Parts: sequence; C-alpha cells; structure tokens
Amino acid sequence: MKDSSRNRAPVASAAVAMVAVVAAMALFSALPLMAQEAYPGKPITMVVPFPPGGAADIVARPVAEAMGRYLKQPVVIENKAGAGGGIGMAQVAKARPDGYSVLLALSSIVVLPEADAVLKRAPMFTLSQLKPIARFTADPVVLVVNANSPWKDFKQFSAAAKAKPGGYSFGSSGNYGTMHVPMEQLKAATNTSVLHIPYTGAGPAVVALLGGQVDLLATGPSTVTSHIQAGKLRALAQWGNGRIPTLADVPSLKELGIPVTYSQWTGLFVPASTPDAVVARLREAAKFAATDARVVQSLQTAGTYMQYQDTPEFTSFVAQEAGVMAKVVQRIGKLE
Repeated sequence: MKDSSRNRAPVASAAVAMVAVVAAMALFSALPLMAQEAYPGKPITMVVPFPPGGAADIVARPVAEAMGRYLKQPVVIENKAGAGGGIGMAQVAKARPDGYSVLLALSSIVVLPEADAVLKRAPMFTLSQLKPIARFTADPVVLVVNANSPWKDFKQFSAAAKAKPGGYSFGSSGNYGTMHVPMEQLKAATNTSVLHIPYTGAGPAVVALLGGQVDLLATGPSTVTSHIQAGKLRALAQWGNGRIPTLADVPSLKELGIPVTYSQWTGLFVPASTPDAVVARLREAAKFAATDARVVQSLQTAGTYMQYQDTPEFTSFVAQEAGVMAKVVQRIGKLE
C-alpha cells in the first residue's frame, strides 16, 4: 500500500504559500487607501512666497493656525521669498503631491508665468502645475506715501509726477508682482513716469517707504492700515470699484476719473496631482478657517476682510484672472 502522506505535504505547503501571497497582495492594495485615510499623519508646510510682514504672510498665519486645529496637525509657515514670489510658488508646484506642501499665494501667481513668456525665458512654474483650493481675501490696493510727503491728495502727486518725469520712485514686492502691476496700470492711464524699485516683498517695501527710500507704493490694505492709523503713512487713492470700509475716506481712482481697478487676493494651492481625498480634507480645513472667528477678527484688525471662495468658484476665478492679467502683462511688456 502506497503512503499518500508524501503527496499531501507538498500540496499543503503550496496552499499555505498561495494564501500568504493573496494576503500580501490584499495588504499592498490597501496601503494607498490606508495612507489616504491617515492624512494628515505629520505636520504640513504652508509656503508663503514672500518675507514676513506682507499681505500673504498676514493672511497665512491665522489661516494656518486654524487649519492646523481642524486637521489636528501643525501647519507650519515657511517664508520662501524671491523672484516676486516665483521661487516659493515654483517650490510647491514641483513638490511631491502628497498634501504636505501647500501654497498661500498672492494674485501674482496668475501673472508670473505670462511674464516669463514676455521675457522669453523658461517658466519658473505654470498654472497647470497647481490646483486651486480656496480664496481667502481680495482687496483693492491702496496708493500710500510717507506722512512727511508734501502730497496731501492724489491730484498733488499726479501734478508733481507729470512735472518731473522719472523724478520719483515707488517700491514693490518684485517685478510683475501685485505691487508693481497696478502702478504700471496707473502710469499708463495717467501718462506719467515713476521709477520702479523692486524689493523681495511688501514688508521690505513698506519699511523702505517709512524710511524715505522710496516716495510711494501701492499695496493691500492689510500691510499699511496700521501705519495709516498711526499717522506714519497717508493714503491718496485706491484701486477699488467703491470705498474700502477700513479706509472710507480714501477715494477710488475711478472716482477720480482714472478707469483702472486692481485687486490683491490670497489663495491656497497644492500640486496639481494631489489625490482627491487629500484635496477634500484641505478644502474642509480651508472652509473651517474661513469661518473661524479668530481668523476673521485677525484679518479685520489688519484691515482686510474674508472673501472666501470654495474650490469650484476659486478655480473659475483663477482662470478668469489669468486671462485678464495676461493682457495687462503683455501691455507692460519687457522691463528694462
């Protein structure tokens, strides 16, 4: 009689091996889902592509704190200045799309790729590399001078600029940035020449104005309202369609007969291929921050207001802004 146990042992071993393989395959196939469910499992870096003290930084800090509370992980600010914001924007555009690198950008994000095209240089980044998540603020920029300036209103500045072409200077956060573009619009509309002095961000530009290194600048209300209230700076005009609540006595350029408007907005972006589940969590956190009382109060104290847009509306807004600003950049042309 033959011993059948010799045949059963290999069969049993093969069955055990097959079960192990199937279990391993199931485990590996579940890993992406497990990773998505665990997000975020570590601190998130929020890149602000300008130095501390500017409009983006003023919005980013309370928003990051609130998002961190919602996500139960710290959202850490990294100020990555340079190239009018382009260096920090490019860093996130090219980052690993895992939700741990996010971008708090200004409206210059829709301008810089077109500026690269005008200058015929390789783009630092493209809008297609980034996915919009939420807009937080949108403010008309304000034209301000040092309180010691002889110009008491816009009419006096305009007359002086026309009488002395190139004799006065304005500071900005960098070429084609949100402090440069509106001034180029104003120069074109009034046929005046004012010298452009670019800095690494709004913070350093405002310091230069306070110190008398430049004569004027255009920037978001959040970076200058406290200085205006303290009597250190004077607002001459602003680029809105109506009055700004915190600066109700400052006329718009449209009121003064100059048909230009410009809004400096802030928004949250991630690398374009970030997984949908991660995007959904960040979208929830951004919405929480937009309605958080601490965030709203912080922005109001700085002189700005929450003007939140969720992902669908903000995505459409960014596309529209890119089309409008492309024409503005082409009109400005190549800078000498």
